[in-house]
Amino acid sequence: FTNLPSEFPIFIGICSQISFVRYTQGMKALGADQKLFIKDLCFEQVPVRIYQPKAPSASPRRGVMFFHGGGWYHSFSYFCCLLPCVRYRLAPEHKYPAAYEDCLNASVHLMRNAEHYGVDPARISVCGDSAGGNLAAAVSQTLAGRADLPRLRAQILIYPILQALDFNLPSYRQNQGVPLLFQERAAFYVLQYLNGNASNLEQVLEGSHIPIDIKLNYRKWVSEDYIPEKFKARGYKPHVLLDCSTEVYETVKRFCEPNLCPLLAEDAVVHQLPESFILTCEYDVLRDDGLLYKKRLEDNGVRVTWCHLEDGFHGIINSFNSEWMSFSSGKRGLDNIVSFLKSL
Repeated sequence: FTNLPSEFPIFIGICSQISFVRYTQGMKALGADQKLFIKDLCFEQVPVRIYQPKAPSASPRRGVMFFHGGGWYHSFSYFCCLLPCVRYRLAPEHKYPAAYEDCLNASVHLMRNAEHYGVDPARISVCGDSAGGNLAAAVSQTLAGRADLPRLRAQILIYPILQALDFNLPSYRQNQGVPLLFQERAAFYVLQYLNGNASNLEQVLEGSHIPIDIKLNYRKWVSEDYIPEKFKARGYKPHVLLDCSTEVYETVKRFCEPNLCPLLAEDAVVHQLPESFILTCEYDVLRDDGLLYKKRLEDNGVRVTWCHLEDGFHGIINSFNSEWMSFSSGKRGLDNIVSFLKSL
């Protein structure tokens, strides 16, 4: 259903597209696990689901704050297995920065109360996939400058969406019609998160939503020039640079805020970030967001572990425990994430 029009008030008259997607995802709720305590709590009035091993530990455990994907408007990820999975407020009912604020507040709560949950405050990481990867990156940047809290141990970004200036980078052009995330859907989701509607979808897709002078200013960080040539092999052709009207820019100018688009953070922030893990997939419109952020982190002296799934597509990690469809590359990606976590 990711390629249905936003107006789909489901044509047979049952409900809206968003309600239907949330309903179908809710049907996949996790059941009991013999090895885990699973309970629902609130961190600073933010709902979280806690996953804690039943096996006793002689020392405090590592902790992971997990932020689910799903385009900021439904819960799509079910591989959280370590500690709190944050149930942040969803778009379009709750626009930016609601989701970011919920994830930040929940993370701060855990960092201040780590011992209460049997967690080592020096081994807390943030993790997220897709829109959740966006939230993890934004939270990590904010916490990097906090002297009153323990330093995050790591950030784990799984095919994250990290910018909204250019939806015509090579990966967007090459994979614009590849499931599970289409080019149009990616732009639709970020507009829903920002404004609660997608009224400027056409301009965002063609690149006429940001003034040329601003785009040129950010080309030092957001440009096909920094994508390795091997990733342009599948017939990529550069996109014509377009200007935009003042009226359109006024509706999307917050795309230039790092809390919404972490790739645009200043170097002074980026160089303070913790050790990072980034997973990208070849057949994913968001591939180049991850590649560009990997470069920015490395240019600023941040240690990066990069996992690229050559045969992967967006959402593939969620297939690891699927009863009807699974992919070996999804299991391979998950194994890499687990190995990274065990190394911390």
